Amino acid sequence: MQEQSGFDYGKAFSRNIGWVTEAEQQKLRRSTVAIAGQGGVGGAHALTLARLGIGGFRLADFDEFEVHNFNRQVGSSMETIGRPKVEVMAEMVRSINPEADVRCFEQGVNEANVAAFLDGVDVYVDGIDFFAVDARRLLFAECARRGIPALTAAPLGMGVALLYFKPGAMSFEEYFKVDGQPRQEQYARFIAGLSPAMLQRPYLVEPLAVNFAERKGPSTMMACDLCAGVMGTSVLKVLLGRGELRPAPWAMQFDAYRQKLSYTWRPGGNGNPLQKLLMMFIRPVLRGTNS
Repeated sequence: MQEQSGFDYGKAFSRNIGWVTEAEQQKLRRSTVAIAGQGGVGGAHALTLARLGIGGFRLADFDEFEVHNFNRQVGSSMETIGRPKVEVMAEMVRSINPEADVRCFEQGVNEANVAAFLDGVDVYVDGIDFFAVDARRLLFAECARRGIPALTAAPLGMGVALLYFKPGAMSFEEYFKVDGQPRQEQYARFIAGLSPAMLQRPYLVEPLAVNFAERKGPSTMMACDLCAGVMGTSVLKVLLGRGELRPAPWAMQFDAYRQKLSYTWRPGGNGNPLQKLLMMFIRPVLRGTNS
């Protein structure tokens, strides 16, 4: 393959050396990540991790690119309208690293294929749409069962919120506490858990752009780029066992617009009294968007 394409792994990722050792780069080469969702954050995660030299990818998405994706999704362009997102992103990953083992799940992730999606995976990277609560719960529960580190980096306003679910530590369900809750309450709890600091809230200049009835909200490319940088660094730390990465109930949020960084610690997750107060604020806002 190298003779045909001119590709050389060592040369392609040589500029990573210094921030990682040669041995660590080879470990990244042998590592496999699973990324569910290939839209705003998921696509950016895939390309960032491909340029890090990750050697194995499991990519899942059932959707196709549309014009309204242009503001934030790295795979969207006039040339890719109507094409499956997972197909486009797989091509882009392979164009960076032709040696990469890329396996696509064109139907997204469901109970029938979640085992295959996570088989042999070292880290799970969450890129699922905010409203896909059931698929997200399925994936994080399966990661916990298999002992797979799982991370989510949420694009909020012009910033990023990071949560790390470490095997053996607090689980997704223990943190968010959405089991048995009505859909609207699940959304409220997911927002509160993602963003305990709510740094993005003060500069939402068009509140009506957030419409939970129509399952849509405002987004920015800057947030997706920040998510990819934070996620890529976090995945590196998990795979190489380097540096501190605080697991849930810790959460980190950085907002570029407000130039603020916040770490929050919520023992009990959404059962924490501070989280209960936050959800009291969030619930009326969600009801208002549905009126």
